[in-house]
Amino acid sequence: MLWNKSLLLYLLLCLSLHRSLLITNCNGFQKAFVTQANTPLGTTIRYDAEKRERVVNEDLFSNIPKDIHFSNKILDTCAVVGNGGILVNSSCGEAIDSAQFVIRCNLPPLDKGFGKHVGRKTNIVTANPTIIVKKYGSLQHRRRQFVDDVSIYGDSLMFLPAFSFAFCTGLSMSALYTLEDFRSSVKAVFLNPEYLKSLDVFWRSQKLNPRVRISSGFMMVSLALEICNNVDIYGFWPFAYHPHSFQPVTNHYYDDQKASSFHAMPAEFAYLIKLHNEGVLRVHLGECPGDKFSLF
Repeated sequence: MLWNKSLLLYLLLCLSLHRSLLITNCNGFQKAFVTQANTPLGTTIRYDAEKRERVVNEDLFSNIPKDIHFSNKILDTCAVVGNGGILVNSSCGEAIDSAQFVIRCNLPPLDKGFGKHVGRKTNIVTANPTIIVKKYGSLQHRRRQFVDDVSIYGDSLMFLPAFSFAFCTGLSMSALYTLEDFRSSVKAVFLNPEYLKSLDVFWRSQKLNPRVRISSGFMMVSLALEICNNVDIYGFWPFAYHPHSFQPVTNHYYDDQKASSFHAMPAEFAYLIKLHNEGVLRVHLGECPGDKFSLF
């Protein structure tokens, strides 16, 4: 019993330390996305992935929210859901949806029978602008399809990296205007490049060395560690074979598109396992029958 109490105390201390470090160095509560509060009119926004600047004019200022949209209060349970093929036939949908707050990455499909395995609840969903280009023709001709497709995310926030690369800015603005024009319940918000740069510096200081930049999934894990007491990770598995059945695993649960070499996914995953072993978060790699979660 004493050993169990000591272990619990150790795990709580690890979680508290990581949260304190992230809040001190990155402060996702206040800086995760661009708002009128943290980016006043006339501010110069410096892009995080290339040498470019943009001054916040009246038009841009009017299109960013006044302040943060999620509570300053620490949430109890959060699920961060990647899109790995390891979710196929996992039956983890119920476990994912039971979380108080659910974060998803890169506009994943939740219908077509996927819901049983990946859930449907969504509070935040990230959107890679390249998806908007490839699937929605840069929103020049497929605006209605885009709005219809993202309606599955309910009244969630859509995080867009508007100020990472130059090509992202126009696409992110188009997404925002499209959602507003069609009165979608999904609200587009722009990731703050200052926050993204601080994440990069922080994780490098923790000995995680991504090739170019951390993935959107790891960014969302970082945010979840700030805002949640209990963080569960699903769908993160960057390898070709299942860790339990040793059967081939597709890159995504919805397709077999090859993994990008832009991010250091195995290195990020290894760090997630480190955090799992320290009790900071829980990585789920097995099936989720009923209420019994299968952990790595």
